[in-house]
Amino acid sequence: MSQILIVDDEPAICWTLQKALHGEGHDVVTTASAEEALRQVSITTPDVVLMDIRLPEQDGLSALEIFQARLPHMPVIMMTAFGTLETTVQAVQQGAFEYLNKPFDLDDALDVVRRALESQPVLQNQNTTVPEANAQKLIGKSSAIQEVFRKIAYVATHDIPVLITGESGTGKELVASAIHQYSHRQQGQFVPICVPAMNESLIEAELFGHLKGAYTGAVAERTGLLVAADGGTAFFDEIGDISLATQVKLLRVFETKSVVPIGGNLGRHSDFRLVAATNRNLEQMVKSGQFREDLFYRLNVFRIEIPPLRERPEDIPLLAEHFMRKLDPQGYNRFSATATEVLLKRTWRGNVRELRNAVEHAVVVTRTGEITPDAFPPPFAEMTSITDEPASLSTAVESWWKTQEQELTPENRGKLYESFLNAVEPALFEAALQSTQGNRQEAAQLLGIHRQTLREKLRKYGMNEGN
Repeated sequence: MSQILIVDDEPAICWTLQKALHGEGHDVVTTASAEEALRQVSITTPDVVLMDIRLPEQDGLSALEIFQARLPHMPVIMMTAFGTLETTVQAVQQGAFEYLNKPFDLDDALDVVRRALESQPVLQNQNTTVPEANAQKLIGKSSAIQEVFRKIAYVATHDIPVLITGESGTGKELVASAIHQYSHRQQGQFVPICVPAMNESLIEAELFGHLKGAYTGAVAERTGLLVAADGGTAFFDEIGDISLATQVKLLRVFETKSVVPIGGNLGRHSDFRLVAATNRNLEQMVKSGQFREDLFYRLNVFRIEIPPLRERPEDIPLLAEHFMRKLDPQGYNRFSATATEVLLKRTWRGNVRELRNAVEHAVVVTRTGEITPDAFPPPFAEMTSITDEPASLSTAVESWWKTQEQELTPENRGKLYESFLNAVEPALFEAALQSTQGNRQEAAQLLGIHRQTLREKLRKYGMNEGN
């Protein structure tokens, strides 16, 4: 029996597909939102997903990106009643198995599901959410990153809490995933909990779950993320962003391993390993009263600090080659000596994430052949002063312009406005999202732009992760 997940906010579509697939002998689960679907796959991995593109809150295409990142071998069939050439191309390029236009013939839909099931490779350990190769994504030969590797090896087999610290973009979730991968809990679930992306009013329902009727809108019982992590690892990303009120309840759960859902009186035992990460100074937050001291000591049992990329330049060529080969496995591209020199000279304030984006941009621009320095997007390190010191806006722009003028080539002539936007918009959007604790609707309202415009911009700059 195969498990099928249907993601659609139209009850009639869900009912029809569920009845037909049940008749084919499949186990079917239905959800009405992408957020609920992502929670569902953290509990159990479906064999095939049928998902509508137009969904409340997060749309199907952005959810498809997350599905592909987490479960690359799982076929996802996209559905829509508003298909256009652009959405079709986008869905296919993002890895959708098939694209169904509503209204579709039910027999055709069943045939697509059959083909999707037949297309799956026979996978071992299908209940493991982290592929074996995931730990290999941690790349580096520097002594600093080798020390991180050693700490992972030391702590992985010891079932104690781990606190991972480091700047944004250094790979904290990869380290957490590697700890899970090499632990005795590797057959359990690795449940990432992105704190900034959670709505503060619903965070407790997400973490602890709720009973039916516990509050307005709780139309069915829901299992919380901490119960889903039973037997596996719960990874709290940016735990410093959790409110003091929630910190109190989390501390009790961490100490007792008992999770009480909203609206309930009895706790459910959940034996999960605790791994947390932050880019903030928790010690300073404790001193200022923003973070509970007892919770800090509960987390800070074993600490792994990930060095910023600028402190391990010898890893830059290895990482750049790795990111290039992911887009160009046939080996058509190569870095010129001057391109490698440019990579080594940049400050990479966005760390590995910024390097990855720069390399991916260069591969797309170059297509095939030698990658030269002008294929990289302009560095935005100079532009950080715009957000750090608003009074120096004019000076910062003038400095940026002079730098671009000096490096002007026939290829980038006429593209300076686009380069400027590429340099400043990511920092602006990141500041807006931080200000609104990851709430995109509030961030769009704050910026004065449409939410869809913000979503498209975030996708363009590769800022969808964790939001």
